[in-house]
Amino acid sequence: MVLEKLVLASGNAGKLKELAHMLKPLDTEVVSQQHFDVPEVEETGLTFVENALLKAREAARVSNLPALGDDSGLVVDALNGQPGIYSARFAGDKASDDDNNSLLLEKLAGLPAERRGASFYCCLVLLRHARDPAPLVVTGTWHGQILEAPRGQQGFGYDPLFLDIQLGATAAELSMAEKARVSHRGQALAKLIDALTN
Repeated sequence: MVLEKLVLASGNAGKLKELAHMLKPLDTEVVSQQHFDVPEVEETGLTFVENALLKAREAARVSNLPALGDDSGLVVDALNGQPGIYSARFAGDKASDDDNNSLLLEKLAGLPAERRGASFYCCLVLLRHARDPAPLVVTGTWHGQILEAPRGQQGFGYDPLFLDIQLGATAAELSMAEKARVSHRGQALAKLIDALTN
């Protein structure tokens, strides 16, 4: 499938920067949905895939372009999967990254390292058009651990608290290229690019 132009169904500047960087091998122009005044979709789904599909359909409908919906979040073992699909609004609808990180640290306070396991999960849904009956769905999972204090200046969201144990670095300590290689979004995008080019 050749995509000259693709609308990203997200207003998140961090996601747009990451996705545009990772999609460079496709020679596809990636445009934010804000360029088309796509309204924010109410995320009424109960799963990442449902919410990614809702976002992609609305962006494709308004822009008349293929659309890529991304729904991703942090799944913490000790919190039975929370914050999950509510990652961006864990501490409330208007919560900042700092608010969400503070609440996460509060909920995990006193837990030893071995009980602080977590995963970043990403679901990408690509629609050729708004009524596409066969969306392309890919996922990625990045396993790690939640630290007791933030480290690093890169990235966004929960990145400063999320430790990749093998690398010994948080997501916020990795360069964009390093993060693209190992992250949940990087894994999902690699599958997407593979599906589009093979």
